[in-house]
Amino acid sequence: MAAPLRIQSDWAQALRKDEGEAWLSCHPPGKPTLYGSLTCQGIGLDGIPEVTASEGFIVNEINKITCLDISSGGGLGVSSSADGSMKIWQASNGELRRVLEGHVFDVNCCRFFPSGLVVLSGGMDAQLKIWSAEDASCVVTFKGHKGGILDTAIVDRGKNVVSGSRDGTARLWDCGRSACLGVIADCGSSINGVAVGAADNSINLGSPEQMPSEREVGTESKMLLLAREDKKLQCLGLQSRQPLFLFIGSDAFNCCTFLSGFLLLAGTQDGNIYQLDVRNPRTPVQVIHRSGAPVMSLLSFRDGFIASQGDGSCFIVQQDLDYVIELTGADCDPVYKVATWEKQIYTCCRDGLVRRYQLSDL
Repeated sequence: MAAPLRIQSDWAQALRKDEGEAWLSCHPPGKPTLYGSLTCQGIGLDGIPEVTASEGFIVNEINKITCLDISSGGGLGVSSSADGSMKIWQASNGELRRVLEGHVFDVNCCRFFPSGLVVLSGGMDAQLKIWSAEDASCVVTFKGHKGGILDTAIVDRGKNVVSGSRDGTARLWDCGRSACLGVIADCGSSINGVAVGAADNSINLGSPEQMPSEREVGTESKMLLLAREDKKLQCLGLQSRQPLFLFIGSDAFNCCTFLSGFLLLAGTQDGNIYQLDVRNPRTPVQVIHRSGAPVMSLLSFRDGFIASQGDGSCFIVQQDLDYVIELTGADCDPVYKVATWEKQIYTCCRDGLVRRYQLSDL
């Protein structure tokens, strides 16, 4: 029988510091609990902490899956990790197909382009990269951010992409010419999440002060949503750069997504999920609070949404149902990201596992 292992909840942050420590314990069946600690001896050239364990414990590998996505056809998955690499795998069985290497330090976000053959990634090295899922080559590298890239969004078919960074800026990029088309917003605060959505016809997105570049494709009817570390949720016209609203929440915003042309969701560090209407954003449509754990990801799903949190919970909320569907298995480890394809739901977790759930009709 396997012995349960418990570890300090913020071990990843604690072990990023020289001589940083994190506690752990193990309770073998029928035996006394073994208590110990992990100690950081420094940060290696690859950005991974060099960690030693106290007597009775062995450190084999330090890694975590930070993000994942599923291709539009459902055949391939991509996942990123804290060791600077990404993996392309068969979605049906997890079989490894490609390893994408080129980032330095953590790869914070990854997603497929609509074609399902190309991957966009952003990392703590402040670089945004485009990869071929077929041969693992890096075809484009964007440089310009001064801090780690925390989230990305793809505009329409992918001629343009958006990135949000620790440096407080959101940038629009031209994939064809590997160039930055402009700084869409400069917040002065880390941008933890970004989302692009098509605006309802009733929403006035404003007019751009300058003629947009001919390299901007599909930005004219889009909204850009920014989840900020300074407790602010910002929405603006993607092409116009004009503000639509600035909403102040209860804590840092970690993630955001659009539900429709006027409804959106955003999750905070203290566990609140805000549903707002762009046409009247001052008062939330509703605020969902299931625990005080950070909301890690939000994803529109059917007539509702999927949310994951830092306490290991992951759940589906359907607007026409009065109950919540729980996705179990992560225990107490944060579930960083959720992706879907038809009736399949995939999650990635700090425990290094990708889980796949098969849904019956709801």
